[in-house]
Amino acid sequence: MMQHTFASKEGPVEVTLTKIEEAFLLEGHELRQHNRGRLHLTLRDGRTYLAHAAKVGDVWWVHLNGRTYKWERIEPGSAGNEDEGGLVAPMPGKVLEVLVSEGDTVEAGAPLMVLEAMKMEHRIVASHDGTVTSIHFSAGDQVAQGATLLDLE
Repeated sequence: MMQHTFASKEGPVEVTLTKIEEAFLLEGHELRQHNRGRLHLTLRDGRTYLAHAAKVGDVWWVHLNGRTYKWERIEPGSAGNEDEGGLVAPMPGKVLEVLVSEGDTVEAGAPLMVLEAMKMEHRIVASHDGTVTSIHFSAGDQVAQGATLLDLE
């Protein structure tokens, strides 16, 4: 089983995928890899579709049945305890960019900071709507895993 969290205007959305042989199951729907980057989707009512998916950073763009859907993944560990409203470093790394200022109002899923860890960029995104109350690191700073990067109320 694989669990992922995606940002939405209504707040984080938890998604659990179950892998059975070559297919992934999501709430009774089946998804299989097709050819040339396409996905074969079978809905629980038996209808089938071909979808195209592309990943850019933490965002999945899915083209299905004439519509385009954007799914932005929230990195594991990027959101701290919801009571505290803090956002933490998912692993040790370096702050590349701070995208917000204290006092900024942000929506769930909005990018707040970019970290570099293990030669990859990791976007830290808002876990909920709120106001940035403090920023604890600047661009160029090294951070330890679990360090509170900023606070969001």
